[in-house]
Amino acid sequence: MDNYAIADNFSLLSKLMDLHGENSFKSKTYSVAAFTIEKLPMQLAHTPIEKIAAIKGIGDSVSKKIFEQLQTGELSLLNEFLAKTPAGILELLNIKGIGPKKLAVIWNELEIETPGELLYACEENRLLLYKGFGEKTQQNIKESIEFYLSSQDRHLYGDIENYAIDADSKIKAAFPENQFLVAGDFKRQMEIIDKLEWVTDTPSGELNLFFETNGYTSVAAAETVSSFKGKENVEFVFYHSNNIYKDAFIKSCSEDFLEGWLQLHSFAETYTSEDEIFTKTETAFIPSFLRESKSIINKAKDNKIASVIQPRDITAIIHSHSKWSDGINTIEEMAKAAIEKGFQYLVISDHSKSAFYANGLKEEQIAAQHEHIEELNKTLHPFKIFKSIESDILNDGSLDYSNEVLDSFDVVIASVHSNLKMKEEKAMMRLINAIENKYTSILGHATGRLLLSRNGYPIDHKKIIDACAANNVVIELNAHPKRLDMDWRWINYCLEKNVLISIDPDAHSIDGFGAIRYGVLAAQKGGLTKERNLSSFSLQQFEAFVSEQKMKRK
Repeated sequence: MDNYAIADNFSLLSKLMDLHGENSFKSKTYSVAAFTIEKLPMQLAHTPIEKIAAIKGIGDSVSKKIFEQLQTGELSLLNEFLAKTPAGILELLNIKGIGPKKLAVIWNELEIETPGELLYACEENRLLLYKGFGEKTQQNIKESIEFYLSSQDRHLYGDIENYAIDADSKIKAAFPENQFLVAGDFKRQMEIIDKLEWVTDTPSGELNLFFETNGYTSVAAAETVSSFKGKENVEFVFYHSNNIYKDAFIKSCSEDFLEGWLQLHSFAETYTSEDEIFTKTETAFIPSFLRESKSIINKAKDNKIASVIQPRDITAIIHSHSKWSDGINTIEEMAKAAIEKGFQYLVISDHSKSAFYANGLKEEQIAAQHEHIEELNKTLHPFKIFKSIESDILNDGSLDYSNEVLDSFDVVIASVHSNLKMKEEKAMMRLINAIENKYTSILGHATGRLLLSRNGYPIDHKKIIDACAANNVVIELNAHPKRLDMDWRWINYCLEKNVLISIDPDAHSIDGFGAIRYGVLAAQKGGLTKERNLSSFSLQQFEAFVSEQKMKRK
């Protein structure tokens, strides 16, 4: 081991000791040692152990640990701390601007263990509630994480969408005589994108020259496929084809769908459009986002594909947070913005009292907020603000207010926000108990997942959906591009069981309304129609829904 490797070990050990609340004098000893070792003019591996101990800033204790590393290549004390530190916390330690003491608060108080979780917390202003975290600090942390995540190989659809559209336009402008068809996971509206793909009739040599001239690195170069990466760390893949519509079709569906298609049809030698693939087989057009299952092919044959929901079908903002808890805007500001965007009503659902990290509402605040909403409704008529709460599902599955308080809300969204590391049995107990609570109207983000950051707790989706059907509970499709929870793959079962979905932005600001688009794109993959989406209800229909929910409570 050279001096730099030894210094790095001591530096990490010092940070981990601070993170775990160990003696600050000891942690500083290792920090000073790391600094000293990095500046040494000679290599420790070639220095007698007694001379190492005499070096200012090292001493006997540290010299023994240096000798251990030189002999074994490891530092046992460091290994002990590494063993009790989650991998995501170690990852966060490497991000500029997040020191061990601040990270200790983030880990212990907010129960955050990954960069993605911390980014989400910054977007919801949760850090501002803790000592030592001002707006500037939170913004700096947010920017550092965004920079870090942008260097990773996988991307959320919502993060890469505009970049992909811009890249597509520029590529087509550079090759006006050629065709480029967007394909792959982006074309399918998958929630996570590993690469951007096109099928093209452009010769590989021309593409190679173009991308290399523009500073991209060639990843693969062959007659049938070329791929490149630039400074944004996004892989561009091009499939070279003489039958571009056929190959774009093949590249833009699941294996299951393609297998089902090939069992029924063969491809022609050439096509003039994507539509022609369907007309030649007397099959109704199947959008690429629906090409997931064999079963959709038979529906298309019988012309039984329902019109899926569109962004324009959303009539309301359900699940939104205001300044009363952890939102950026006032209720009035959010309502006026909703009116400007053409929505018919707004459901304000601030955090409940157990969500102390999000400035959750205490009982006396709820009464004041309801009075405020009533006053606003008088001035904003016919637009309407509904009284709601995102009530925490506690460890036993109960909600965190008395029945009397819960009864004061038009709508209750029940969500898990704490103790997320559960086995399926525990998660199911909490969720089923909450669903069976007569005050629960909507089950919020059912698994608690954060895409690319945190796996959801394990649940039996069918049992959850069955319970919602039995208790007249709506299931949220949380539209935040980091959540998209419930997963679209379960929408079809919801439709079978006559369970309503609610595409909700979980907006913590006016800008957050825009997340609805990503919820709609995910819902389209599940075949959701506007008639089965709560946030597509007209004001009159939603008022009837609220009345029905209140009758359920009696």
